[in-house]
Amino acid sequence: MGCEKPETSSRMSFRDSGRDQATLSRSVELFRAFRKEQTDPAYFYELLARDTVAQMSKYCELENKLVLDVGGGPGHLAKALRERGARAAFIEYEPDELLEQGRKLGCGIIGDGCEMPFASATFDLACSSNVLEHVPEPFRMLDEMLRVVRPGGVLFVAFTNWHSPWGGHETSPWHYFGGKRAARRFERRHGRPPKNHYGSSLFPLQVSHVLAWAHGQHTTGTAELIEAFPRYYPHWARWVVSIPILRELATWNLAIAMRRR
Repeated sequence: MGCEKPETSSRMSFRDSGRDQATLSRSVELFRAFRKEQTDPAYFYELLARDTVAQMSKYCELENKLVLDVGGGPGHLAKALRERGARAAFIEYEPDELLEQGRKLGCGIIGDGCEMPFASATFDLACSSNVLEHVPEPFRMLDEMLRVVRPGGVLFVAFTNWHSPWGGHETSPWHYFGGKRAARRFERRHGRPPKNHYGSSLFPLQVSHVLAWAHGQHTTGTAELIEAFPRYYPHWARWVVSIPILRELATWNLAIAMRRR
């Protein structure tokens, strides 16, 4: 059985209840935590994982559902999913990412998110957080994620778009002058190359391209686009995604939710 949109219940707190969660105070909290990403990454990513799970709960009741976390890295998102009662599995391309927080393999595999060894229509929910911009073939990964979702199930993906203020990650905002130039500047200043290498582990992904892919799935009847929104913003700022050019600069991090037909 796929994920049906959950009914509001007494078990779901106001803070975790869908659209009401996307408040200005929540955005401020996330941006404050974001400032600690380099000095205390566990704090930031654990907070972001809980926030992401709360967002996904709008579209899918998570308890006892089979969920695939694509590119799960140290496991913050999978842990937050299990805390909400989901049966979370993951696939991770980089073994070193698993070791960063001492994570064991557990319920997951080392593998390629663009060619996953799972049968079609296996999972109730396939999700990915801040991974898509690191994939050389992002639409192949999206196709694969949609393939492994059951009819009625949900695809949830969030990524940092290239032209946002943080599009170059640690090389920002110099990425606006070119990804390779920004990487060279970072290495000169810090004496080491950036973790995210432009052209090999970081790619210029645009909001418009992902929206075009999502609308294409909708047109062919493969999946319904439920919502596309700036992930970190209050709900009243979601209009940003509807304005071409502006959305590339102002979205910061795009989230899309789709339901498999």
